[in-house]
Amino acid sequence: MSIDQPLVLGIETSCDETGVGIVRGRELLSNALASSVELHARFGGVVPEVASRAHLEAMLPTIELACSQAGVSLSDIDAIAVTAGPGLVGALIVGVASAKALALGLGKPIYGVNHLAAHVMVDELEHGPLPEPVIGLLVSGGHSSLIKVSNGDFTSLGQTLDDAAGEAFDKVARLLGLPFPGGPMIDQAAQNGNSNAINFPRALRADPAHAFNFSFSGLKTAVARWVKEQQRLGNAISVPDVAASVQEAIADILTSKAIAAAVDQNAPHLVIAGGVAANSRLRALAAERCAVAGIELRIPSPTLCTDNGAMVAALGSHLFRVGAAPSPVDFPATSTLSVNEVLF
Repeated sequence: MSIDQPLVLGIETSCDETGVGIVRGRELLSNALASSVELHARFGGVVPEVASRAHLEAMLPTIELACSQAGVSLSDIDAIAVTAGPGLVGALIVGVASAKALALGLGKPIYGVNHLAAHVMVDELEHGPLPEPVIGLLVSGGHSSLIKVSNGDFTSLGQTLDDAAGEAFDKVARLLGLPFPGGPMIDQAAQNGNSNAINFPRALRADPAHAFNFSFSGLKTAVARWVKEQQRLGNAISVPDVAASVQEAIADILTSKAIAAAVDQNAPHLVIAGGVAANSRLRALAAERCAVAGIELRIPSPTLCTDNGAMVAALGSHLFRVGAAPSPVDFPATSTLSVNEVLF
């Protein structure tokens, strides 16, 4: 075992994807994933009990696949990392229990880590050591948050007050008759649409009391009212135009607040992570605005943006390398874990 190059296995089960990743230091060796998204599609969203049962069925095969991809055995692992929160509590429990069993059986240290911090730390696997201070814009189905990372500490600057960006995409997609998950479907439809066709609202844009907070519930309502009004008037509804306009509104408010946070915090670096970071318009607009503001932009590849075990392993590896004490064996799964708590 090398202190600087530990072999860490990470387990992620915060929502509907069973992820197991293995890293050596900052080198990604494997990133196995089993998704239950098809089981939830007919409900138009994730059903917690269905997700938990899917994790139970997928856990052992996914661990075996990750080890096979990495060319290692479980006895080679130096440490185990697992998402302890936030997330769906039943799903988290499956991952935490599995990780504890592995750690106890192998006699290895275990790190119960924060899902949000892991999303930011995964960028190290592609772009090297995380520069500090750095602003992390975390956007997913359940989270829209601005985080400052400095001197190893993760500090929340702001978050969504209601719906997250990914949740808004899902709800708008349902209104437009597009399948679940909505984010990729909106992105795809928007490629043929006019982003200036409809001026949907950008909530909290000019509210100093919520400079770094987000709100997307009103956007979803605005789309629903617009669609209903067009139907009342007998007007044809262009799904591509609506999709492009909604996508523009979300990308606009996310990037403008992220740039503002970087300037306010004197942080010349921005990392965008989470499932919505795979959105093509968000990536393009962030690149444009960061170039103008003189901010270095780092975005992981789409496969590392969605929930995965590699991000958990990356954070576990970081904690191992800096000498963080492992978690106690009785640490809980906590659905509301704050990003300020990187490690249990």
